[in-house]
Amino acid sequence: MTTALPLEDLAEELTVSTSGPWQTVVWNDPVNLMSYVVHVFREYFGHPPETAQRLMLAVHHDGHAAVAEGGREQMELHVQAMHDYGLWATLREAGA
Repeated sequence: MTTALPLEDLAEELTVSTSGPWQTVVWNDPVNLMSYVVHVFREYFGHPPETAQRLMLAVHHDGHAAVAEGGREQMELHVQAMHDYGLWATLREAGA
């Protein structure tokens, strides 16, 4: 026998599971030059040169890096922007 949750409890569970924080993750690809990735991180996110370089090296060596963290909608916009720059990017819940 299963027990149904009252609607209030279900709504609270949904809010908790989608409230984040979320991350924009950029993935390594065989196309873009490392200097271009640094350029994108500096231009779009406003990262200082050292941070952009560190993130690019994480993408290159580890295969991916979380380049931004925040609310889901903002991270979805960042993922789309990375796609517009020609980078591979996805969204994930932080800590997942």
